[in-house]
Amino acid sequence: MSHITLPDLPYAKNALKPHISAETLEFHHDKHHAAYVNKLNELLPGSGLEGKELDEIIKATAGDSSKATIFNQAAQVWNHTFYWNCLTANGGGEPTGDLKAKIEEAFGSYAKFREEFKNAAVSQFGSGWAWLVADSVGGQLSITKTANADTPLAHNQVAVLTCDVWEHAYYIDYRNRRPDYVDTFLDKLVNWDYANAKYKGQPAGVEK
Repeated sequence: MSHITLPDLPYAKNALKPHISAETLEFHHDKHHAAYVNKLNELLPGSGLEGKELDEIIKATAGDSSKATIFNQAAQVWNHTFYWNCLTANGGGEPTGDLKAKIEEAFGSYAKFREEFKNAAVSQFGSGWAWLVADSVGGQLSITKTANADTPLAHNQVAVLTCDVWEHAYYIDYRNRRPDYVDTFLDKLVNWDYANAKYKGQPAGVEK
């Protein structure tokens, strides 16, 4: 029996239209995300990692070249689940809650945060992720980007918000216009309630 499971999306597949289509979510969640889950479950038997939680698998394999294949699959499962929760219908725009003041404190203004986050997302060469992270729960905020499957979990950072910039996240809807996709993510889709919960270290969303 598979230990790691594919979580359901936290909304209907058509809930993010017109910004992200149901077709994109069908391919991105039902095909790509599911493939990472299935591959990880194939790799776990005999690895010594059977029965461990997803975050434990990621931390145990990070930086170990002999377990890079397991790390890549596990981190992609985690990153995608986190990303789904970062999206919501009628989201985006100015941050809310405690994060509003913390973002203004860290970056000077929301506008400056938006500029720096978009730059990280657009300038990530090839596949990867743009992140708002904290150095600890409720701690100092910063923006970072990771390549391929890399994740803040592997760097002892608290993930607060992410934008997936692998092409399969946006190509059906935006073709090669990654900057337009990132603009839409920031202005129309960001789930600030979820980001606030993650910043405070609170459980939220459909994470497993």
